[in-house]
Amino acid sequence: MGRLDGKVAVITGAASGIGRASAIAFAREGARIVIVDRNVDGLHATASTIANNGGNAETVIADASEEDEVKAFTDRALEKFGALDIMFANAGIIGGPDPLLEQSVELWSHVLRVNLIGPFLAIKYSAKRMIDKGRGSIILTASAAGMRANGGGSPYSASKAGVISLAQTAANAFLGTGVRVNAICPGLIETGMTRWLFELARDRGTAHKIGQLNPLQRAGQPEEIAAMALFLASDESSYVNGQAFPVDGGLTSTLPFTRPIR
Repeated sequence: MGRLDGKVAVITGAASGIGRASAIAFAREGARIVIVDRNVDGLHATASTIANNGGNAETVIADASEEDEVKAFTDRALEKFGALDIMFANAGIIGGPDPLLEQSVELWSHVLRVNLIGPFLAIKYSAKRMIDKGRGSIILTASAAGMRANGGGSPYSASKAGVISLAQTAANAFLGTGVRVNAICPGLIETGMTRWLFELARDRGTAHKIGQLNPLQRAGQPEEIAAMALFLASDESSYVNGQAFPVDGGLTSTLPFTRPIR
């Protein structure tokens, strides 16, 4: 028996990184999955890996920040698999490196649309299906950058702080329905979105410094975030609701320091 046997999940941003690792983990544990992304090649690679391992995934090329497309891929889960038990709104973008005073309204609008309005839409269209059944798990990808400063650019960090608040407010909006909403706050994880940072460090010969600010002194892997997502998707987390979980090697547990205090 898999931890998600009999359940149907939708995962956005499934073409790479955390989304791909989560899709593979969910399928391995018995879920039937609709995987969503705009990256056609990456999405098909995820689906192929799942199929090769005996899993079942339906691919949908879509923009997770466009309302009609979110409604469509939510409906697709019902059409293909007859249910929707888990929504993992994982799709996101990092924005740009420009200093705060040089950032444009257009940049902020784009980042907020993908990172915050996208999860809202995922909640809007999945929760309606879950409420009818009296149960369901909605998982949002936030970030450690949404909890503390200097974890990312201003629009990215603000959007992820909004995702944390969205998890809390949505959980309470669904009072008594059996629908749970939680957020995961990854630290520095090597994904398609952050690969440039890792490659830059390797080119400079400073790869050993990656993740040095957290107590584990390393970066995380997508599979480590997928493990938290799997827990929140499963019935093992049936009493977990309205929370934001840092998975960051301990980064947000600390104050800045130059040497360990023993």
